[in-house]
Amino acid sequence: MSTISVLTATFGLEILKLFDMKTTIKKYGISTLIIALILFFLALYFGQNLSFKTQEVLGYVTIIVCLIPIYFGIKHHKATQNGNISFKDGFIIGILIALCAAIGFAIIDYIYVAYVNPEFPQQYLAYQIDAINASDLNSAEKFQKINEATEMAKDYGTPTFGAILMFAIVFILGMIISIISALTLQRKASS
Repeated sequence: MSTISVLTATFGLEILKLFDMKTTIKKYGISTLIIALILFFLALYFGQNLSFKTQEVLGYVTIIVCLIPIYFGIKHHKATQNGNISFKDGFIIGILIALCAAIGFAIIDYIYVAYVNPEFPQQYLAYQIDAINASDLNSAEKFQKINEATEMAKDYGTPTFGAILMFAIVFILGMIISIISALTLQRKASS
């Protein structure tokens, strides 16, 4: 077999692998967005009377549940490759699915704070102030913490900052899940 034939065959296999990866990323990336939207609307409908603390916990649970398709996306791609997947390929697939989820969460967060509940930053600040006042801190420490929370709300209480923060949180958690999933599912082709 000539060198050109080997290179052509290798290049062709790489193109097919990239096509399979794209299909997997689209399929599982979109599934993260659908799960996020469903859980967001459920939380919006049922979570109105929950405390901020409970909502925060449910928010992180929602993020983790939405990132579960990372594992299944990597596993699906592994199945399309005859049970073989490198850590690198698994990690790339996981990161790109996480990127879809992070962008989706950022958009949802922006829309929520900008249009659905523009009073959210002020409501959260009031919650923080109540928590500080209920704490065992002395009055000087309470005053300092309240001032810090108020300044932080002024500086970071915009829909854009909230969206950026949400993107970062989801992407970092997605990266962790991608690493764990890629390590768990990696399997080299037997020689």
